[in-house]
Amino acid sequence: MPNLTIALLGTGLMGGPMARNLLKAGFAVQVWNRTLQKAQPLAKHGAIVCETVPQAVVGADVVITMLSDGVAVGQLVEDAAVTDALAKGSVWIDMSSAKPEEARAQSAHLGGLGIGHLDAPVSGGTKGAEAGSLAIMVGGEMSIFDQMETVFAPMGRAVHVGPSGSGQLSKLANQGIVAVTIAAVAEAMLLLEKGGADPAAVRDALKGGFADSTILQQHGQRMTERNFEPGGLSKFQLKDLDNLLHESGGLGLDLPVSQAVRDRFDHFVHQMNGADRDHSALFVELCHRNGVAL
Repeated sequence: MPNLTIALLGTGLMGGPMARNLLKAGFAVQVWNRTLQKAQPLAKHGAIVCETVPQAVVGADVVITMLSDGVAVGQLVEDAAVTDALAKGSVWIDMSSAKPEEARAQSAHLGGLGIGHLDAPVSGGTKGAEAGSLAIMVGGEMSIFDQMETVFAPMGRAVHVGPSGSGQLSKLANQGIVAVTIAAVAEAMLLLEKGGADPAAVRDALKGGFADSTILQQHGQRMTERNFEPGGLSKFQLKDLDNLLHESGGLGLDLPVSQAVRDRFDHFVHQMNGADRDHSALFVELCHRNGVAL
């Protein structure tokens, strides 16, 4: 059994199944969530549910954050009540999606307190979190990454991609690909429907070809079935695209396709009440702009 205690902060759609997989692997897990009721079900799986963050991190060898954004993580990292409760030599792994600059600032702050840091955002959605098959992009010191490989293993496949901030930069690239592909798949599914072809049969025909992808198969099915129950929220997709364009702007880059898809998500989130729908529901926005009834 792994001889480590892990504090997992944020037990929502992603953090909850990640905590369960860590518990299955034999880790001692202490959990906290801003809405306590969302963390309570983990008690029956063996987690210790804590009412405050300082309570959750006391005695933890590793702290994992899975929160809404870098601002939420930064508030904890900068909270003396939290950092005073951390043991020297412990490691903070932020698996939230944030800006690279936020990851670097958090790493520097924690490093000054004798606490290691990795930025390790994930891709794979709720299905990947539940299956323990997440793609985990890790930035930070290689020596710390090597120490944490057994922690990452129950959650998915972790790859070290560079120094601090590189994990978040990789996630922004990932989210750009995801958003643009969702937009392309939505157009393809609508084209097939209006043209009279069977979208499910076409998805099957495309398996193994250049156009095939997880997004085509999973989100294409969602679009055809009009199933937009949240896995990856549209408001978080918009947040990630905003972060991507912030970063690209700082690098002097113009990313026109990402900008166009970002603007469509912005319209869907703020004008069509789509914030809490799955990001595959960009199909709804496409239907609306084409005057197609769902």
